[in-house]
Amino acid sequence: MNITDYQGNVIRLTDERLKHIKEHPEMAIHTDKINETLSYPDRVIKSQSDNEASLYYRQYDRLSIGDKYLCVVVKFKQDDAFVITITAYFTDSIKKGDVLWKK
Repeated sequence: MNITDYQGNVIRLTDERLKHIKEHPEMAIHTDKINETLSYPDRVIKSQSDNEASLYYRQYDRLSIGDKYLCVVVKFKQDDAFVITITAYFTDSIKKGDVLWKK
């Protein structure tokens, strides 16, 4: 599956990565929110641990697990025409790092 992010980048979400994401129990019923988070993030942070990765965050309120941010980790590989979604998970806070974009 290909998803276009807020900057027009085409992001590849492979079946293998989607299966990995669905292994997070809280993500199994919320995979539809990945597209929304990539297209309309609240904030995008440059990863401090991987200089090719960006973390897209969008806040979701009143989930069955409470108010959370969805973090979608995307890797921008220099030798790939596409960028690849690594994982997605819910979190209570936004990680530190350089802010690439803010709503």
